[in-house]
Amino acid sequence: MPETPTTTEIERLLELWLESEFTRITVDDLAGEIALLPDGQRTFALDWVRRAASANIQIGHMVARHVPQMLAHMDQRTIEAWILQAMDARDRDGLKAALDILRDPQRFVRLGREHAVGAVFGDIAGILRSFVCGLSGRHLRLEQGDAVWTDGETLFLPPVVAQMESAADNFQLAKAMVTLLWAQTRYGTLRVDAAEHCARFADPARAQQTFHALETLRLEACIARELPGLAREMKRLETVGAGTTPSAPWQAYAAELRGEGATVADSLRLLDAAYAKAAPHIAWQGELRPDEVAARMAARIAREKLLLKVKLGELIEDRKQQRPSRDGQAAKPEIALQAQGAETMELPRFELTIDGLPQPIPDDIRQLLTSIQLDLGEIPPEFLVPAGPGEYDPRLTEPEKKDPDEVWKGTYHEEGALFYREWDYGRQHYRMNWCVVREREVQPVEDDFVAGVMRRHAGLARQLRSTFEAMRDADRRDKRQIEGDDIDFDALVETIAEHSAGRELSERVLTRLHRSERDIAALFLVDMSGSTNGWINEAERTALILLCEAFEALGDRYAIYGFSGMTRKKCEIFHIKRFDEAYDATVQARISGVRPQDYTRMGFAIRYATDLLTGIEARTRLMITLSDGKPDDYHDNYRGRYGIEDTRRALLEATRAGIRPFCITLDQEARDYLPYLYGVARYTVVEDVARLPFKVADIYRRLTV
Repeated sequence: MPETPTTTEIERLLELWLESEFTRITVDDLAGEIALLPDGQRTFALDWVRRAASANIQIGHMVARHVPQMLAHMDQRTIEAWILQAMDARDRDGLKAALDILRDPQRFVRLGREHAVGAVFGDIAGILRSFVCGLSGRHLRLEQGDAVWTDGETLFLPPVVAQMESAADNFQLAKAMVTLLWAQTRYGTLRVDAAEHCARFADPARAQQTFHALETLRLEACIARELPGLAREMKRLETVGAGTTPSAPWQAYAAELRGEGATVADSLRLLDAAYAKAAPHIAWQGELRPDEVAARMAARIAREKLLLKVKLGELIEDRKQQRPSRDGQAAKPEIALQAQGAETMELPRFELTIDGLPQPIPDDIRQLLTSIQLDLGEIPPEFLVPAGPGEYDPRLTEPEKKDPDEVWKGTYHEEGALFYREWDYGRQHYRMNWCVVREREVQPVEDDFVAGVMRRHAGLARQLRSTFEAMRDADRRDKRQIEGDDIDFDALVETIAEHSAGRELSERVLTRLHRSERDIAALFLVDMSGSTNGWINEAERTALILLCEAFEALGDRYAIYGFSGMTRKKCEIFHIKRFDEAYDATVQARISGVRPQDYTRMGFAIRYATDLLTGIEARTRLMITLSDGKPDDYHDNYRGRYGIEDTRRALLEATRAGIRPFCITLDQEARDYLPYLYGVARYTVVEDVARLPFKVADIYRRLTV
């Protein structure tokens, strides 16, 4: 594109990008308005029309219509955010949602400040989920909702929290909101039926809001005792405008509810007096939804009662096997549970005895006891009667499982899936939550494949094992040492030259051998696309068997996952061996069961592997991909440059995360694209598939020594 294109040249570009010949979009007026812009703004407008049109022609047309006028009173960063929000909306909710945003740019401007300084759920959810995991009590989920509220199992936050003046304060406000919701589950707020207690008032909604405000004051005191640092931050937020100052009566209620022994019963007791007084606005208070809480609690109590009885029954059976009765009679065991500290606000410490003897409580039973205690304030005696054989339907105690093949069908195919972003090189921006990813387990195949490989390649297996054992035992030579067992001639020559130039002689002229501890984690990504059918699939499985045998001698941590995809809606990661799994008969059967699947959509697999590796503490983290071809997918723009660019971006993300990616391919044309993806030194092409195990071993040695 010329530096200063004419109106005619701009018309030709717009006709090309908007495909005017087919869409009948007239571009004369659009080109005229863009041509009148100053050079920098003109380049900006044309660049974004091109990028938007690469996502959708109608989006590109709307951008071309609005951007020239918007540049007169809006900065370029805001315009970029407007366009990107529209493209993200199209990815997430369809073209209509995107066009709704583009038709009203002024509305985006009005909301611009909110998004600029607000805490956006998608940006803060990961941090807050980790924070919630560290809080005591029941395991809770965090999801986006229409308001701040909880049903007792899930904490809901709105899409954007933007009540404060700065992004940092809005994040702290969102954290306070989440903490208060947790406190409702932890300190008994949800244990009472607020709707029933408030129904006797003339205005039940006002009474419920008043009760909620009283409970918020009580819970703030509980948070101050449990999380004093966060409580100080909440106090600071109050001073910068979060909420209103309580009136004198409400300050008295707050003082009464701050006592360590205050419970939800005290809030109910104060409700009559407080109902007549206007409740203060508390920024992190949110909403109470007692109907949703009651429905969720009823289902949870029934489920956990049954599950506890089942778990206790299993515990009794295990105990019988360890201590069979002498007379062969199965006496009914006496189960006793003591909850020390249950009368205080602290979570009780449970002690379980069976026939008077202390019994260690497994973690799953302890979690059940904690959850039941939070709901009921006690563990009723009937909950401690173990279930016997045939007394329950096992399916009721197990999470619902969907067939891994059927789960992709119908409207629920995204339920329970992971979502990964994808790089769109045309728009030069990520498609957020674009790939629907599920982890599946390779179905084990019990056959003689592994035995056959070890039989046919016994000599090769021994050779590989010896190679890896040598890597394990190899000494390393440190250069430029003050003390050592040999001369470092390079360092010696340098220091003599420096001395001749008048500098002081260096003492670091020796080398020293030492044995260093290996701290390595390697993840192998195996291409399971349909193109690996036949001898390539067999070669991959053979190489994996031989490599696992060799890794057992080396002692490095390693994992193996396969990947395949069919469009962004069906991206699959196949678990073969996790880092913490032993290489046993089950893993061998999974390797034997590796079979070709669909297509080679690679970006999501690399991002998934990056997430796994970043969760592993290791000095060196490797990601080694075994593939037979370049990124590809079915009936999708992933085929071609789009897939190449997305894969390259995923590899750059991995590298920035401290991971060393490498590709071993059987594609003889790989030299056309792999240098662009991995760099000239991070891939190799295997021409003889029989050499694949050796090639992998050689690459691994070079990467880790």
